[in-house]
Amino acid sequence: MPRIFVTRRIPDAGLQILNDTFGEEAVGVYPSDEMIPREDLLREVRGVEAIFLILTERMDAEAFDAAGPELKIVANMAVGYNNVDLVEATRRGVPITNTPGVLTDTTADLTWALLLAAARRIPESEVYLRDGQWKGWGPLQFLGTDVHGKTLGIFGMGRIGQAVALRAKGFGMPILYTNRNRIDAALESELNATYVDKETLLKKSDFLSIHCPFTDETRHSFGKDEFAAMKDSAYLINTSRGPVVNEAELVEALHNETIRGAALDVFEEEPKLARGLDQCPNAVIIPHLGSATFETRAKMATIAAENIVARLNGQVPPNCVNPEVF
Repeated sequence: MPRIFVTRRIPDAGLQILNDTFGEEAVGVYPSDEMIPREDLLREVRGVEAIFLILTERMDAEAFDAAGPELKIVANMAVGYNNVDLVEATRRGVPITNTPGVLTDTTADLTWALLLAAARRIPESEVYLRDGQWKGWGPLQFLGTDVHGKTLGIFGMGRIGQAVALRAKGFGMPILYTNRNRIDAALESELNATYVDKETLLKKSDFLSIHCPFTDETRHSFGKDEFAAMKDSAYLINTSRGPVVNEAELVEALHNETIRGAALDVFEEEPKLARGLDQCPNAVIIPHLGSATFETRAKMATIAAENIVARLNGQVPPNCVNPEVF
């Protein structure tokens, strides 16, 4: 009978698929909402045929060794899979799957929530109110920044970047974007988007939103030099991957008001924050909530479970990111 290990509690939609297909006795779930300790992970994956992986868990050579030759699939409940050593998985003939196509609109919505919260100083002023410090309306209280009509820069114009740009139309915002490849001219026209180099993006954006994948090339794409090149009235928003931003240098830029503010859903060494980031009043910080809606997380869990079902039934899983193993 197939044996499956789920590294964290997941939405019922995904777990039900596994239980219905293989029986509850074949599915082990780590009984916590917190990250599984490394030693527990290495113990629990021994001899399993499938691992339902959460993006916070690292699947490297050590983990593959612990799992052993019975392992037939690692299903990552995420679009990205930089938590998996893909070279090692491919060398061992283990397919790795992800959950593409379900995060786009949800993450774009959150990007806008962060952008607006930063521009209008929502978290900072809410704390002020809840702490009982508000004594009444004042003409200089918590002055923020207008969003409508400002220039939105997008670093990475994939599906999420395009969805963010589409939402900007309602605010009458021209779009500047940098991408590995220029998008179709008709789409540029629809989004009111102009393709520019990174230097221009930094110089002219009032709000700069990051939507690139995390690779060796994109690591620390934003650091002190980039912040210095931005407007001192600009805001940086990151809902992609934490290491794209040099977090320590961002703290310095926020402290020195090199840029006006930032809004972050992801961090360089999650769950840790760079020293001083939580003390920056001009930073909106939330704990990696990009896909955190009931609907989207259920879809993600369902896709990951369906990938496992396909593989253990002898089929090629539909969302395999290393198809060369077959």
